[in-house]
Amino acid sequence: MSIAPTLLLAAAPPALPHTSSNTQLLIAVLLSIGTIILLITKLKLHPFLALTLGSGLLAVVAGAPFDKLLNSFSTGFGSTVAGVGLLIGLGAMLGKLLADSGGANIIADTVLSRTGSRALPWAMALIAALLGLPLFFEVGVVLLIPIVLLVARRGNVPLMRVGIPALAGLSVLHGLVPPHPGPLVAIDALKADLGITLALGLLVAVPTLIIAGPLFARVAERWVGPLEIPTAIASEEPVKRERTPSFGAVLATILLPVVLMLGKALADVVIDDPKAMVQRVLDLIGSPLIALLAATLLGMLTLGRAAGFDRARISDTVGKALGPIAGIVFIVGAGGGFKQTLIDVGVGDMVSHWSSRWHISALLLGWLIAVLIRLATGSATVATITAAGIVSPLAANMSSTHSALLVLAVGAGSLFLSHVNDAGFWLVKEYFGMSVGQTLKSWSVMETIISVVAIALILPLSVLI
Repeated sequence: MSIAPTLLLAAAPPALPHTSSNTQLLIAVLLSIGTIILLITKLKLHPFLALTLGSGLLAVVAGAPFDKLLNSFSTGFGSTVAGVGLLIGLGAMLGKLLADSGGANIIADTVLSRTGSRALPWAMALIAALLGLPLFFEVGVVLLIPIVLLVARRGNVPLMRVGIPALAGLSVLHGLVPPHPGPLVAIDALKADLGITLALGLLVAVPTLIIAGPLFARVAERWVGPLEIPTAIASEEPVKRERTPSFGAVLATILLPVVLMLGKALADVVIDDPKAMVQRVLDLIGSPLIALLAATLLGMLTLGRAAGFDRARISDTVGKALGPIAGIVFIVGAGGGFKQTLIDVGVGDMVSHWSSRWHISALLLGWLIAVLIRLATGSATVATITAAGIVSPLAANMSSTHSALLVLAVGAGSLFLSHVNDAGFWLVKEYFGMSVGQTLKSWSVMETIISVVAIALILPLSVLI
């Protein structure tokens, strides 16, 4: 099922001629991925341009006709942006309303006011998970870090004890749970069901967050040692407003799209009758586009109007949300073009053939490919896009449950070992005032734990369900 069934996607072009040998295709894949990695990491080229150039190189080396070099890339770009771009835009609008209205601070203040010092790590993980549903990772970090530093200072607790659970909450949601861009792109590439992926993603995310968050925080605290809380950020009190949204309204707005999409998934399993009126209604309102649109429109009232914003201010707020995510949309679109080129030159068929010969689990293969690309590029999004494209033929004959698990396996691999080539690494390092070594022992290990624990949960699930 497409992640945006209401959209008219561009028709797929005829596949490029499969005249290449497996050896030539393997060389083409390795050369194109190596070029993308080199352009991003060494030459600091924007990932959109790197993916575009890598797609062209892939087609040339694989022996595609020159008059068809751009067909696959442009069609893959268009269909991916059509399927994912609208959802990314709506998610950004909701996140911007949440941030500007003070809704994020309302959630943090409410939860923390009812939490004792021993439960603070668990409270921070909960806050991060709630805020992580509609927010991109970088936005969530910017919103959460001042709160984390203030909590650590006021509660007189080590920074790692509350910081790691918060970062884990954001990262787990970012890699495993739609409507974040990575899982959405993988769902689109693998033709997985979004509702089932969301349900299974939450099922995997909860124990993963517990292990990589509050439990690992105790270990990270000992490894890193005492940290001085940066006063420049910790002294920044949340902006006081005369009017603010209520906690219940903020929570309901954030959870609305999740509830609607889970309702659709439940109806598909329990009712399983496309002609039944109840299922038809739930399928409509539970589609990602309608669910996120409903949450965004509701947020204009429950967040924007509740904070005293007039119509012009609300319009300006949602408008400003689109600028920063333009780069993300173009990267995701270029990744879709690269994915389509991989498929059309026959790489997917080659991987499917090798997988059957070597008896490698498709889930483990997707995870390993994503891990390798993540280590090389530092980008979770690039790792997800590329790995999903390579293993997409393996999902063709899978059940909806197993294709959803393949999405999660790729997402888990994309989080493995963030290090010095990842912008998130430096963001965390600077905000927490850590050295490179301390960041490796805390943030990098935490990301690796998330990836390994998630795949360790996903593989048994594939046998049980």
